[in-house]
Amino acid sequence: MGPDVPMPCACAEPSLVGASESGADTCAVIVAGGTGERFGDPRGKQFVDLCGLPLMCWSIMAFDRAPSVGRIVVVCAPDHADQVEGDVLASLSLTKPVALAPSGATRQASVRSGLDAAPPDLPLVAVHDAARPLVEVAQIEEVCAAVRTDASLAGAILATRSVDTLKLVEGNTIVATPDRSFYWAAQTPQVFTRRALWSAHKAAEHEGYQGTDDASLVERLGGRVRVVESTRDNLKVTLPEDLALAEATLERRLLG
Repeated sequence: MGPDVPMPCACAEPSLVGASESGADTCAVIVAGGTGERFGDPRGKQFVDLCGLPLMCWSIMAFDRAPSVGRIVVVCAPDHADQVEGDVLASLSLTKPVALAPSGATRQASVRSGLDAAPPDLPLVAVHDAARPLVEVAQIEEVCAAVRTDASLAGAILATRSVDTLKLVEGNTIVATPDRSFYWAAQTPQVFTRRALWSAHKAAEHEGYQGTDDASLVERLGGRVRVVESTRDNLKVTLPEDLALAEATLERRLLG
């Protein structure tokens, strides 16, 4: 980390909840293969500067500091592998082993590639979008603990309750106003047992099904997935205005 970039503020890190004596049991798959077309930067949004570091660095550092995580797989475009190695990983002092996996034509294919690179001896997999740089260690640990401590679960995801009134629209006409108390906005990380996620991706590939997230793949096979309430700070950087908000939030944390 460069000399002008403050380290994350000191705080008590959470410890493993419900883990065996063997320690870390989770492989983090951080998906950084997007083109950033909507963001409007030819480098891809995962490489834009956020508080002195490439944006994707902040997600990698959070998972590196998470007690549950034993290994990290970064999924990136093959022609960006050297950039990830040189501009991202080389700028960080990491304690966990990191491997690279090639991204695919879709996010789903990219996650499958990362899953293929995950070591089979770690029973949990945490899938995270590199474009969510504000994820916190405590959030990672809470989602991992939810799956680890409840054998009936195939997975758990971070999510926020809907705060807006929702409208079901056909064309430009409202046809219904559903009860928003049933609706949550999904985030990442999404943590699953390796077996459940592997089976879900294999089935989707075989049937040509494209889900909107990994939880949707697991759900369609009947897997039980729990939501863990998150905060709106765990935002996804999609548009330039999102970056400004992420920078303000991160600066507040670093100086707090």
